[in-house]
Amino acid sequence: MTHASGIHHITAIASDPKTNYDFYTKLLGLRFIKKTVNFDDPSTYHFYFGDKVGSPGTILTFFPYPGTPQGRPGLGQAVEVTFAIPKTAFSFWLDRFHQKGIQYQGPEDRFGDKVLRISDPDGLMLEFVGVDDLPSENVWTTDEISADVAIRGFHSVTLWVQGYEKTAALLSEHLGFHAVGNEESRFRFTTGKKGLGQIVDLRCLPEIWSGAPGAGTIHHVAWRIGGDKEEGHVRAALARQGLNLTPVIDRNYFHSVYFREPNGVLFELATDNPGFAVDESVDTLGQDLKLPAQYEQHRDAIVAVLPPLE
Repeated sequence: MTHASGIHHITAIASDPKTNYDFYTKLLGLRFIKKTVNFDDPSTYHFYFGDKVGSPGTILTFFPYPGTPQGRPGLGQAVEVTFAIPKTAFSFWLDRFHQKGIQYQGPEDRFGDKVLRISDPDGLMLEFVGVDDLPSENVWTTDEISADVAIRGFHSVTLWVQGYEKTAALLSEHLGFHAVGNEESRFRFTTGKKGLGQIVDLRCLPEIWSGAPGAGTIHHVAWRIGGDKEEGHVRAALARQGLNLTPVIDRNYFHSVYFREPNGVLFELATDNPGFAVDESVDTLGQDLKLPAQYEQHRDAIVAVLPPLE
């Protein structure tokens, strides 16, 4: 049976584009790998941050809507984004957040790991876990963040759900995960493979509020599905389970299928190809505004309403 192989990307909502850009490139040291627009609403940007080439498992993306109110994390959402850092880099990030005036929580213990938590300027929950044997290729560095301490990509993502059994069954039967344990309300699933983005946690929180979209909340989680053929197999299997899925949609850098899992979290299946170098070289990723073909004839009008980043 064809399965997904971990997290492909995570997409969230932000407010001010410049603040979002500065936080993730300057404070966290991620590479700005693509500047485009929301394909469904070209009046707003779509930002992509990741490693040197935008490898699956490293890509955090944002729809920044200037002036949008803050959302409310809750049931039916992915809520916690957890980055993988080298174990030896933990003190570096603690010191960095302290020096930059970033409030943090922890370190706390979780499944034998130390976890550090902060929030981005819009309130999105970000966590950091020290991991051994992280991939060393395509690491992105800055003047302040060297390769030995840099964020590598995703360790995991946490979904807040009312009940976990149906979501757990979907993860296990169709997305390649299996249960490995729980701590209190948190149930952990992993693909068992090495590499980034191989873990998803379900927090079973039946007594709390439903999530409300807005700045600082996650829009969807995309699962890495390989190629078009594999995506078709998984889509067909999910449809046989009665889930309502979109057709395959061309997002220029990957091909996507969207659906809501049983607790209401928006999921996406995303292919590895074509990748982010399809319309600009690796050396120049993120430098120019890239538009899908259907919007290119409207470039001047689109650029006129997008706020500058510099």
